[in-house]
Amino acid sequence: MVKTIPQLFYKALERDCPVVLSHRVEGAWKALSHRELQARVERLALALRARGIRPGDRVGILSENRPEWAVADYACAVSGIVSVPVYPTLNLAQTAHILRHSDTRWLFCSTPDQLAKAVELWPELPGLEAAVLMAGEAPAVPGRTVLGWGDLLAEGLALEAQRPDVRARAREVLPGDLLTLIYTSGTTGDPKGTMLSHGNVAANVVQGMTVLEFKEGQNCLSILPLSHIFERMGGHFTMLHAGVSIHYGESLQTLARDLLEVKPEILLAVPRVFEKLYGRVREQVAAGGFARQWTFHRVMALGRRMAAHRYRDRPLPPALRLGRVLADRLVFGKIRSRLGGKLVLAICGGASIHPRILEFFWAAGITLHEGYGLTETSPLLAISRRGEMVPGSVGRPILDQWEGLPFLKLAEDGEILCHGPNVMLGYWKDPEATREAIDAEGYFHTGDIGEVDAAGRVRITDRKKEILCTSGGKKVAPQPLEAALRADKYIEQAVVVGEGRNFISALVVPDFASLRRWAAHRNLPFATDTELAALPEAQAKIMTRVERINAGFSNFERIRKVVLLDRELTPESGLLTPSLKVRRRAVDAAFAARIDALYDPIP
Repeated sequence: MVKTIPQLFYKALERDCPVVLSHRVEGAWKALSHRELQARVERLALALRARGIRPGDRVGILSENRPEWAVADYACAVSGIVSVPVYPTLNLAQTAHILRHSDTRWLFCSTPDQLAKAVELWPELPGLEAAVLMAGEAPAVPGRTVLGWGDLLAEGLALEAQRPDVRARAREVLPGDLLTLIYTSGTTGDPKGTMLSHGNVAANVVQGMTVLEFKEGQNCLSILPLSHIFERMGGHFTMLHAGVSIHYGESLQTLARDLLEVKPEILLAVPRVFEKLYGRVREQVAAGGFARQWTFHRVMALGRRMAAHRYRDRPLPPALRLGRVLADRLVFGKIRSRLGGKLVLAICGGASIHPRILEFFWAAGITLHEGYGLTETSPLLAISRRGEMVPGSVGRPILDQWEGLPFLKLAEDGEILCHGPNVMLGYWKDPEATREAIDAEGYFHTGDIGEVDAAGRVRITDRKKEILCTSGGKKVAPQPLEAALRADKYIEQAVVVGEGRNFISALVVPDFASLRRWAAHRNLPFATDTELAALPEAQAKIMTRVERINAGFSNFERIRKVVLLDRELTPESGLLTPSLKVRRRAVDAAFAARIDALYDPIP
């Protein structure tokens, strides 16, 4: 069993597949084989060592997903160097905080735009010695060391005779050695540097592979940022270990095209991606007229019955087997074709997904697993399994016990606690935060409130720090409400508000494609989405949809008023984290006046 990332890397190289990584270059997919990956990793490791980088030093990776990201990461891992991933979407202040706090010595930059960030920030980063540009010609920067990716690999090639030394040094890396510093999303303040060891991540890879079935030779489309631990562990380390070919999607905007071109069997994504895929299908159905809508809803009703059997891994009765053939021909086969035609396994993590979305993919014949974890736990803690699926549950924990103690348990207030080989070493340079997060027994306090059913399946009810308390003292969990809202075809995004207020409200970004179609059918006057969102009729329409959703919640949880926003919340606006989680404080501040206007002023 592998216990370090170098062990995982060299074990994977015992295969010799022609495609281990690929990405799209000038309209064509360009592949890297196992042998080519090994050569580049070892040459880069030699060049870094020759330049004075030693085990324990920090090296940053400021880049979108691309093969060079993986090469840099593995070169650091086999050398005992600590990698520091940085989201390329972060602003200058956030980027500076991570690089300065981590004492990053070298920084890999994907493009000239990312390099420009480093150059601008360099005066604030006394520890930064060099930057490496992955794509393009390295510019001359007075007083700074800026190297080109090709030049650095050429330096390693000149040391080719020493490549066996890289593997020898890789064997010296221990499970307890620091692998990476991953800075958390920072939904409530400056991000903290999570220290994950080789043993933390390797254990999580092994545990995950005992639960999920990956087959050598399958293809995975990588669309989440490698800076996110979910993609790094699941779509990076695990796929290499399993012998799955990794294809880096160009962007979320090109997802439809990339799915058709790559034809993946495996997809890892956050709920927002699956919600958009579901929404796109609903939009196409709505545009097709009454007959198509009637057919879709009838087939979905049949699909829900089939999904109930698939959840339990039970064979379909004869009547449903016949219905499946018809459903595939009319609807589900077309849906799978739009997803590349081969997608059989999808994994959703990062936030809760509405049961309706889960049910849709299962009905269509795509096994969508819901997982749960955090950066601090490398990340996987629990995941749904075939034969045990219950919508709304994230499945059973990946371990029962560790070191004689329960792997997961609930505190008196319902907080989920974890004690296992995947729990972080602590927070970088922050012993106080580490003590707050990991108690004397070694249990990490997740900050998530949950429940465990009789079969051991975990259900997340909310984040401990995000629970809203109304002025009447009622506690309201916003996430289930938000997930239910996002599942509606007229709603793209939703943020529930009401802390300290006398009732709950919501900020809603409509699904403008659906709302435009509805408004045009009624000859309502609008020229832009801003004008559409301001129409009283549009606001009433969304409120009608919200009232339907309210029926599934207790009276004190129900949303009484909404504000329609005319543009999507994005990481670039500072209102979402790079992993698409809501920055609640930032949202509250950005829309303070509009939120206040929902409530009567206190006399």
